[in-house]
Amino acid sequence: MADQTEGTKPLESTTDDTAVEDAAKKSRKKFAIIGVVALLVIVAGLFYWHSTYYENTDDAQVDGDLYQVSARVSGQVVKVNVEDNQTVNAGDVLAVIDPKDYQVAVDQAQASLASAEADYEQARVNVPITTVNVNTSVVTTGSDVKANTASVGQAQRNLEAARARVDEATANSIKADLDVERYTPLVQKDVISKQQFDAAVAAAASAKAQVLEAKANVIGAEDAVRQAQQREVQAQSQAQQSQANRPEQIKAQVAHAESLAAAVKQAQAKLEQAQLNLSYATIISPVTGIVDKKSVVTGANLSVGQDLMTIIPLENLWVTANFKETQLEKMKQGQPVEIKVDALGGRIYHGQIFQIGGATGSKLSLFPPENATGNFVKVVQRIPVRINFNNPDENKDHLLRPGFSVTPKVSVK
Repeated sequence: MADQTEGTKPLESTTDDTAVEDAAKKSRKKFAIIGVVALLVIVAGLFYWHSTYYENTDDAQVDGDLYQVSARVSGQVVKVNVEDNQTVNAGDVLAVIDPKDYQVAVDQAQASLASAEADYEQARVNVPITTVNVNTSVVTTGSDVKANTASVGQAQRNLEAARARVDEATANSIKADLDVERYTPLVQKDVISKQQFDAAVAAAASAKAQVLEAKANVIGAEDAVRQAQQREVQAQSQAQQSQANRPEQIKAQVAHAESLAAAVKQAQAKLEQAQLNLSYATIISPVTGIVDKKSVVTGANLSVGQDLMTIIPLENLWVTANFKETQLEKMKQGQPVEIKVDALGGRIYHGQIFQIGGATGSKLSLFPPENATGNFVKVVQRIPVRINFNNPDENKDHLLRPGFSVTPKVSVK
């Protein structure tokens, strides 16, 4: 009996251990299920939290303005300073066009400007001189009118005096004739001498001659009056003309000076254009960037507008992210963005939304979809969103390149 009892105890112990192990397995399985459920709940919560507070997309890339460098003047290239993939700074000389022809044009424009300035200065000085001369002419013609008016008066007085002398000479002639008539019978009777009679006859003849002379003087005085009156009329006409032409003459001189001033400005503009053309002979880099697609070589003859190379900028970059239309509900300008750059090992940059595009990418494509054909299939559209970098110092090492793929994460709350 003792042996049987002893043999039974180990069997019972084994059964108990198995039960404990099964219970432990069930407990571990239960905890595992609880842990998986909890993990799923946490993941779901994180996904919900992330989808509620953030929007992201992998359809995004670094963007920038590619600067196409072209010739602004024609000519032969005498020097090229860059090669493909060379880094240049803003203001660096890329190439030089032969400047000799443009320097000659500048010299000619400077000479034309100097001549125009001299002509204008002379015309400007002549304005007050013309004013003085015109005013002097007005005063002089006015004085001439007064002088000729006085001459007319003097001539008229001379005419009156001449007419008075005619009357006087006529009276003397009549008296002399009467004396001859009285002396004739007396000389015949020898009352008076022949000599006295001859003297009376001579005096009569002289008186008649004086009458003729006095009448001739009247005619001369009348002519003098007419001439004086004509001079007076002419002087008055000249005075009126001088008075009427005074403002026009001054205005004409001022207009001439102004036209020459305009010629000076035109010459200055031509000089500035010539100087610009001379400066265009030196082709400089508009921005800091990397040279690409260089097609210019020394000795090439360039025409205006001919493409020479492309400058890929290393500064003033931004991100163009194509978000789904369903992601734009809470997105607006100014929201902060984290930008992860794939090519730089996931390096994080910081920015903010600058603007949301005005149309979808498909609408702006070369051949936009036409949904009216009856083959419409609804597709979630994407809208380009521009994201600007906040801090230029984050890219002071110039590692960003246009076209890099990035993943922006927008905080929408």
